[in-house]
Amino acid sequence: MIVWINGTFSAGKTSTARELTGLLPDSTLYDPELIGDALRALLPRKRLAEVTDYQDLPSWRRLVVDAAAALLAEVGGVLVVPMTLLRQEYRDEIFGGLAARRIPVRHVLLAPAETILRERIATRREPGPPELVDVHVRQWAYDHLPVYRQALGWLTADAHVIDNGHLTVRETAQRIAEAVRTDTATVCDIVQTPEPTRETVASGVLFFDAEDRVLLVDPTYKPGWEFPGGVVEPGEAPARAGVREVEEELGLTLDRAPDLLVVDWEPPRAPAYGGLRLLFDGGRLDPTLIARLRLPGPELRAWRFVTEPEAAELLPPQRYERLRWALRARERGRPLYLEAGRPTP
Repeated sequence: MIVWINGTFSAGKTSTARELTGLLPDSTLYDPELIGDALRALLPRKRLAEVTDYQDLPSWRRLVVDAAAALLAEVGGVLVVPMTLLRQEYRDEIFGGLAARRIPVRHVLLAPAETILRERIATRREPGPPELVDVHVRQWAYDHLPVYRQALGWLTADAHVIDNGHLTVRETAQRIAEAVRTDTATVCDIVQTPEPTRETVASGVLFFDAEDRVLLVDPTYKPGWEFPGGVVEPGEAPARAGVREVEEELGLTLDRAPDLLVVDWEPPRAPAYGGLRLLFDGGRLDPTLIARLRLPGPELRAWRFVTEPEAAELLPPQRYERLRWALRARERGRPLYLEAGRPTP
């Protein structure tokens, strides 16, 4: 199990985490900031200059998950993780990766009042020459307060919130330990299938509204929007898999197998294995059916109908190319075969 202690800078995450490891049996402190330090030493300067925060590096997010899984396999018990996550898509990616490894996460948010945060930032001291280090660190912390305020909406809905503004480090750790022992700490129950060990087949189903906008969904367990659908199970027909996934995800029951639009071969790109990706035409939904659309809380965060240009802003590039050609196939009335999102010559 992981106890993830979130909060903005100067919320008291690291000191609380150290104290908590003395209260929870068989617990180990795991600070993902060390992975950021390692990447700063390992990556070329050109790559580091392209990002403002190591959290923006896909390698950091993946290594955080891989290292957590390796540590739990090595020592077992509980990992206590003090790490700020203010971008929901990064939370989705990391917690989704942990869910794929069947690692439960208790998400805790330390949320003192902003006046207290500003006071702590102003009096914070860092190792090194104060005229160089303290000013830089303080400004970094101040700059993140607006980001933190914007994130509070999803953070407070997602995490077990503790206002530690007037609590000691010991008292804060005791509250977390009690919440973990009594199962009142929020379980971030992101739904995610295990990571594949070979190529997979996945089926998506496209639905349209009266304006011919296409339905996309926002999964909680990975960045970027998606098509309704999912991985085809062993022995399952791809079209039937799409029907099953749509019913599970949206509460829509299709009375027939949908028509095929595209078959796209997605090449392997480490660490992904790739495989076949199929898109089917679920047809146009009338307003009554649209009004009945539902979402399973842990798996999907939102749905919306979008135009093709809007989809380009929401979907990862290869997924958008798949959609683009699926729309052309729908217009032409015949399915297309793609490789890496492009029709073959």
